[in-house]
Amino acid sequence: MKIQKYLAGLIAVLLLANVNLFAQEEMTYEEWQNEINRLTEQKAQLTSELTTLQNDVNQLRSTLEGMQAYEDCRDELYALVGATKADVDAFRAKVEEVEGKINRQQLPKEDRQAELDQLKANKISALPEFYEKVHNELQRKLDAWQVKPQEIMYTVVKGDHLWGIAKKKEHYDNPFAWPKIYQANRDQIKNPDLIYPNQVFKIPNLTEEEKAKYDKIRRNYKPAPPVQTNR
Repeated sequence: MKIQKYLAGLIAVLLLANVNLFAQEEMTYEEWQNEINRLTEQKAQLTSELTTLQNDVNQLRSTLEGMQAYEDCRDELYALVGATKADVDAFRAKVEEVEGKINRQQLPKEDRQAELDQLKANKISALPEFYEKVHNELQRKLDAWQVKPQEIMYTVVKGDHLWGIAKKKEHYDNPFAWPKIYQANRDQIKNPDLIYPNQVFKIPNLTEEEKAKYDKIRRNYKPAPPVQTNR
């Protein structure tokens, strides 16, 4: 691109010189000679720059021809860990699979750790593409993953009701999920409207489907309008 620009500049200079030659009758001989000298000097300078650029292009071409192809460099790198491109592609897919499970916090956590440890033990994990993610990033995510107990126990106090217990932030933070508590404690709850102090209820975790179900019920809930009495 630079060479083309300089060639265009050189042509423009030559055209300008021709124009000046046609106009020489309006110039003194001294002015005409000075203009010729200036254009000649400029032409020499442009020619020198063009030669330098052409030498740079030739050198770059020579360097490029001597460089190893990307595929060859890649295969040599993979060979250092005893792998082929197919092996690395399969490993990459496995890393993505395990990363997805960790991001979704797919239980059990112990299985995710075992899968990550298996990735770490693979020599392919030493490649620059994978090392940081497999040996550091994913492990940090696993370490920060706090697994909730499958269920917690709650002791009923005076004034409690299933609606209020389900509404507590430490439980479901959604009062419409009260049937989950009722179903888990049918051995103690005969009537969901009647619970008593000192009863100990199991509060099981909601599945993702149950969370979505009760969230939808809450979003769609419309309280009944207040009853108007006639005076």
